[in-house]
Parts: sequence; structure tokens; C-alpha cells
Amino acid sequence: MDFLRENGLERSVLAVQVEEVWPRVMGETVARLTRSVEVKDGMLIVHVSSAALKAQLFENRFELVRKLNEAVGAEAIRDCRILG
Repeated sequence: MDFLRENGLERSVLAVQVEEVWPRVMGETVARLTRSVEVKDGMLIVHVSSAALKAQLFENRFELVRKLNEAVGAEAIRDCRILG
């Protein structure tokens, strides 16, 4: 990671890792109801197709950030936005 950090690529790699671990961390049902997941400047942006899921993810957003950061082994996400 030192090489990536020195060349300004660490955030980009972490963003891709977060997007890749989303289905494993969140589970099959949530992954199926998720239209897109992206990370921009430390902000996780999740588009979901269910109002109930949107409310549940929003309510648990701090735990969500913690779990995803733990899964990639770094603080890739500082906050999240859940969109329907």
C-alpha cells in the first residue's frame, strides 16, 4: 500500500475493494436489491431498489461503514449516502 499511497492511488484501490466486498459483507438479499455501489472521496453512495431497505441501511449506516472498512482493512469510507 505504500507504493499506492505515494502515487496517489490508495483511495482508488480502496474504493474498488469496497465495491467488490459489498455482496459478501451485506449478504445476497441486500446485494440483489442494490442497483449500484460507489465510493467518491470517502463517501459511500448506495442506490437501492427498496424503500424499506433504504430506511434500514440509513438507520444502520455507521455500522455499515465500520463493517466495510473492516472488510478492506483500511478507512476507505468516512460516511455514506443511501439513495432510492
